Order: sequence, then structure tokens, then C-alpha cells
Amino acid sequence: MPTPSLPSTQPVAQAALEQIFDQRYEHEETRDLVALVDDASELVRTRGEAAFRDFSVSGSRWRQAETYIFVLDPEGNMLVHADPALEGKNQLDLMDPNGKPIIRGLLGAATMVSGKPGGWYHYQWPVPDGLFPRWKSSYVRLVQAPSGKRYIVGSGMYNDRMERAFVIDAVTSAVALIEKRGRASLAALRDPTGPFIAKDAYIFVIDLDGIELLNPAFRYLEGRNLWDMTDTQGDHPVRDMIEVARTRGSGWVDYMWPKPGDSISTMKSTYVSRASLAGMPVLVGCGVYLAEAPVEARPAPKFTAAELMALVRDGAELLAQQGEKAYEEFRERGSTWFHDTTYFFVVTMDGNMVFHAAEPAREIHHDRELDVLGRPITEMILDAGASAAGEGWVHYMYPEPGKVFPVWKSTFVKRVTLPRGEQRLLCCGIYNMQMDKAFIEDVVDHAARLIAERGKDAFAQLRDKTGPFVFMDTYVFVESPDGTELVNPAQPSFEGRNLMSMRDLRGKHVVMEEIAAAMKGGSAWLDLYWFKPGANTPARKQTYVRKVQANGDTFIVGSGIYVA
Repeated sequence: MPTPSLPSTQPVAQAALEQIFDQRYEHEETRDLVALVDDASELVRTRGEAAFRDFSVSGSRWRQAETYIFVLDPEGNMLVHADPALEGKNQLDLMDPNGKPIIRGLLGAATMVSGKPGGWYHYQWPVPDGLFPRWKSSYVRLVQAPSGKRYIVGSGMYNDRMERAFVIDAVTSAVALIEKRGRASLAALRDPTGPFIAKDAYIFVIDLDGIELLNPAFRYLEGRNLWDMTDTQGDHPVRDMIEVARTRGSGWVDYMWPKPGDSISTMKSTYVSRASLAGMPVLVGCGVYLAEAPVEARPAPKFTAAELMALVRDGAELLAQQGEKAYEEFRERGSTWFHDTTYFFVVTMDGNMVFHAAEPAREIHHDRELDVLGRPITEMILDAGASAAGEGWVHYMYPEPGKVFPVWKSTFVKRVTLPRGEQRLLCCGIYNMQMDKAFIEDVVDHAARLIAERGKDAFAQLRDKTGPFVFMDTYVFVESPDGTELVNPAQPSFEGRNLMSMRDLRGKHVVMEEIAAAMKGGSAWLDLYWFKPGANTPARKQTYVRKVQANGDTFIVGSGIYVA
């Protein structure tokens, strides 16, 4: 394998470096990890390669349970590691389950910025002897041994809490990249497998007039002027960021902002730094949702899933009886059919919007609309209406009337035959719908029908993260009766593995119990404790499973909801 060159280094302002090294970590676990790596680095600096033997002693300060020192050379060879399968081999191509290059990221964290010999890298990785990929934050330092050779010394912790120091580290590296590569750097800052997007954190860039130039979490904001935008408290965070960048060069701004993919705002602390992008002054920022940060009250749902389904079915009966004459009733504000943000719209079987109670200007439009996550709204509606059941749910991100941020909207679709024989799709949605058992059963039943019709050919649709079976914290999974995971869009690394012996966080054999219950009764609800996708916090989950047969094969299909 050819030896790769290390990333080009870029000088960074001394003031920024001082902020990094003077930063006080909020959590003792983080402070202990940094001290461990710093001390190990000093040992390599003074004793050189002889220190590697000390790092390999199990039970020593350097190797205890989940915490251990690892050592890389600049070419990506793993010289010291707790896992013998990784040690002594070149690991440059090692990836996490989401395709993030682990070793290349660690090397970059230690070498990207001149004068900054240490840094953080965040990725997902199972705990030793575990199956679940969890967020891991690794701290690494570049050190030169007495032999003259350079090494990257590091250690990591499984923790989904972000630190202010992580954010300063990310912004400092992003500024160095921007000032070196100009606009060519923006692609790297957007890359979901790169070092600048981790957990709930991401780099954004705004010019000093308030125009968003880069925002990988909210791409629809790019190109928009956000000078007048307010948060949920009425503050102007972009104005405050620009003021900090202009007057102080760098600093912190607090405001209320939604986490990526969430519908409500949480207190966010954002670090911003002035930079030059191809000669244009900009601010570069990254935010952190700190532990115990205030969270905006979640709006009370106007309808449950069952109530909305009943409303659409009642409306479908009226539409089937009266045809387009029913539209007059559907437009009446304050009626059963139209109140608050709940209203009907009607789509033809080829995607034309022929009725919209809230926005009549959208009528007679053929609009193949995508939401901010790239989910094809129109296509999902057509697929739900064309299904054998003639009805179904679609989920997408869409702004409430008069608001900037899209929130989760769940729309129930039902196919209706008008008196003249034409078919229409009657649709109605609600924002921030509360997931309940009736809803989960409907999703699983829909997936089961799809599998019964198409067999394994349905699996690709179940995995599609822009489709109706993956949204918020909900996803559909499929298992075989022998315990092999066949579909799992939240943990694709599980697919193809036999999980019959896997236990939940409290020791329950969840897969074994799911399969036994579905095979015996046809369907069942079970309780378990699981990690939410992308998080390290245990949560109670209620899972619904049912048996389905297709082409002589038997499958167990299921989905679940996290219970507060």
C-alpha cells in the first residue's frame, strides 16, 4: 500500500490556539481522558518506542476496560491497540458504520492545523465485545520520539455529550481549511463522512451581511439572508453572531435552535470565528447542545394518529358521495374539516394538486415536491394512495404556516372514487404528531403487506431513508425466524448477522422473544431498553412485531416507539 501524505497544515491565530488549550472541559470524564493522552504523549516524547510496552499492559493506567491508549504512525499503521485484530496492521481504510474514515480522521485531527498538535474526532463504534455502534469521541496528539519518528497517541470515550472545547476545536480546523482552500473547502465541510459533522454538531458559514453560505443540516437556508430571523424567544442570533465576529473576532452566542431533524428548539451555544473566504470576510460557526440545556415545550398534538385517520375516512365518504361539491365544506374555516393547521388537500393519481383548503393558489399544480431532507413528498403520497389498501401514512419535514423551520408533518392519504368514476387522493396532515401504538401497528401492517406482495424485493423500499418507513426515531426492521437481521435502516451493520443471542440493555433476549411471540401469536407488543439511533442514552422502547409470509418464506417485521 502506498504511503499517504498527511493533510497539509495551516497556521492558526495564536488567540484561537490559546482558547483551545485554556478551555475548561465541563465533564470530569473528558478531563481525565485528556490528561491520560497528554501523559502518554509525554512518555513517548521522553522514552520513545519503549513506552509502547507499558501501554499494552492490561489493567495498567493505560489500558482499563473501555479506556485504552492507542498509537498510530503517520502512515496509518496501528502500533498499539487493545484489539489484537487491529494491532500491527495498516488501518487507513477503517470506517465506522456510517462511512466515516476513522484512522484518516484521527490523523487529520492531530496534524491538520500547524501549531495545534492535538484535536478531537467523533465517530461511531461498538464498545469492546458489543454490537451497538455508539458515539465515540477520541482525543489525539502528535508527538515526536527521541528517535525522530512521529506518532499519533490517543484514547477515546463512549459519550454522546458534546463539550464547548469540541466546538472550538472544530471551528478552528474549519477556519484553517477555509483560509487555505477557499470555496473548494465547502464540499469538505458538507461531507457527512468528514470531520466537521458529528452528533448534533456541524459547521456553518455566514457572510457579514447575514447570507447563509453553508449549512449542511438545513440546506434550504443556504443563499437566504437571515439577518432578520428570530429564534423562539424573539432574539436575532445571526445579528448577534455577526457582531461578535466583527468586534471580537471570535466568541460564544446562545439562542434557541432546533436539533437537526427535530421539531422543537433547544438552547444552543454557538462558537463563531471571523475568517476570510476567497478574500470575503465571513463568520464560521459551530454549535453545541449542552447537557441540561433548556428545551422549548413541545406543542400539544391536535390529533392522535387514530383521530386523524378517522377524520380522513369520514371526509373520503363525503367526497365519494358529493364529488367536488364537497370542497365547499372542506374550505370552511373552523369546521370539522379545517381548523388550526389541519386541513384537506386533494391530489390526482398522477400528482396534480386539484384542491388545497389552506392555499388555493397551489391548486392545478403538478408539483413533485421534495422536503428539506430530500424526501419526495408527492411520490410518497402517490405510493400510499396506489397501495393495495388504498391508504397510508407519509412523513416529511415542512414549515408550519408563517414559520421558517420545517417540522415533522405526518399526512394520512386515502384513495377515493368520485361519483363520475375518477379516483382522487384525499390527504390531511398534522405537525408534531405523537407516535402511539395504533400508528406503529399501521406502519408495520403496511410493511407486512408490502412484503407479502413483493417478498424480499420490498426490502430496498423499507431501507429507504427518504421513504415512509423511516422517520424521526421510527423505522421498520425485518428478521428471519432463525434470528438473522434482514433489514435495519437505523443500524445497517446488523444486517446479515444472526442476533438471536443479543440482549437489550437490561439483559433481555429481545430478538429471541420477538420471534417467539410473533411465531406463536402472529403479532405481539414487547418492552425493551435500547439506545435511540445515534445516541448513547438508554431509553424504554415498545416494539410491535408480526409474522408475514411471502413466496414460501416467513419473516418477522416490526417497529417501535421510545417511551418517555
